[in-house]
Amino acid sequence: MIPMHPQPVAGHPDRLRWIIPAGTLTGTGPLAEVPAPLATLMADGTLAQIMLEPAAVVTLLGPGHTWTEEGARVRTALHAALDDPSGWIPAVGTDQGHDDTLLHRAAREVLAGEVGDFARSHGGTIDLVDVHDGVVTVRLGGTCDGCPASWFTLQQRLESRLRRHHPGLREVRNVASPVRGGAVTAFHPVSDV
Repeated sequence: MIPMHPQPVAGHPDRLRWIIPAGTLTGTGPLAEVPAPLATLMADGTLAQIMLEPAAVVTLLGPGHTWTEEGARVRTALHAALDDPSGWIPAVGTDQGHDDTLLHRAAREVLAGEVGDFARSHGGTIDLVDVHDGVVTVRLGGTCDGCPASWFTLQQRLESRLRRHHPGLREVRNVASPVRGGAVTAFHPVSDV
């Protein structure tokens, strides 16, 4: 059984984010089809919408339903549905901007955690500059700026961990400090993550 736990969505009492291991399901955004156990809950109005995020499934309750009444039923259906990864079909023409929003959130979380801690432990910083079309742009500062090992930190630490949270990542880029002329260094995707 795939481990998962519910997390409230701030400001939206009718939604729950079910945290699952990164890489369990691929893709992000709304879904055109879901496995039968969840499809039943959609058909009877218990759930109004199901969306994928990196490392989470977001469920929106239908009108007139509460998590107190339906939470256990949704959890059971979700556990069964996770056993059928081929049944999760993304909606055609999903919004790239939404995917970038999810990637931006994932990048912030990774940089606030172990990767940022690693850079800070060496007197450096990695600041998130932009996320666009699956490309994460960062700026290295402190001792990381100009460090010969910075490529390793970005590729083996930041990019590999970020890819686990968001498989749609295309690449990580470093914008050199303004003192160095604003050059951009691209770090291409890691194939063995």
